[in-house]
Amino acid sequence: MLRVIQDEVTACRQCARLVEWRERVGSEKRRSFRDWEYWARPVPGFGDPEARLLVLGLAPAAHGANRTGRMFTGDRSGDFLYAAMHRAGFASEPTSVARGDGLTLAGAWVSSAVKCAPPENKPATDERDACLPFLLREIRALTALRAIVCLGGFGWDAALRTLRELGCPLPAPLPRFGHGAEVRLGNGLTLIGSYHPSQQNTFTGRLTPAMLDDVFAAARRIVG
Repeated sequence: MLRVIQDEVTACRQCARLVEWRERVGSEKRRSFRDWEYWARPVPGFGDPEARLLVLGLAPAAHGANRTGRMFTGDRSGDFLYAAMHRAGFASEPTSVARGDGLTLAGAWVSSAVKCAPPENKPATDERDACLPFLLREIRALTALRAIVCLGGFGWDAALRTLRELGCPLPAPLPRFGHGAEVRLGNGLTLIGSYHPSQQNTFTGRLTPAMLDDVFAAARRIVG
C-alpha cells in the first residue's frame, strides 16, 4: 500500500501553483547545483514500512528534496535531522545526500504534510488541504505506528487534522504545539513536538543538537 501511495504522490499535478513553482525551480536551478537533474515532482514519504515512528515535516525544500527526490535530503535541515536520527538508532547514516546513497531507516518513516515545494516555503490553505488525503493514507498504512514527531507548528497541526479525519479521539481544547510537548492520544498514538530543523532555527540556536536528541530520546522511549 505504501508503494502505491508513493507512486500516486509522485504523479500528482493537482495544485497548479505548486506544479509551476517546483518545475521552474528544477529548470532554473541554483548555480551550485547546475549539474543536477532536479526531481521537480512531489516528494513521497520514505523509510521502514513497519515504522513505529513517523517524522512529519512541512514540505520539500526547493533545492533540497525538490532536487533530490527524498525528504530532508540534500540540505542542511536534513543533515541536522538525520544526524539526530542516526544518534537515536533510527537512521543507518548521519547524512542524507541523494537517493541511492545507502541511507535506510529502521523503525521510522519520514514524510511531509505538503508533498510539493511551495514558494517561500508557505503552502496555501487549499494546497495543504489537497495533500491531506495522502498523509491520511500514509498514517493508515503505517499499522505499527506509535508516535509522531511533528517538526514545527505546521506539522503539528497537520497531524491533528489528519488524526481527526481518521476518527482518533482528540482532547478539547486541542493540544498546542511546543518544543518537547508530548500528548498521548486516545488511539495509543503519542504526538511529540519539535522545532523544525530549518537553518533559521539551527543557526540561531533556537534548536540545538542536544534539543533534538531529547526529542528522539522521547520517541525511542515511546516506540521501544
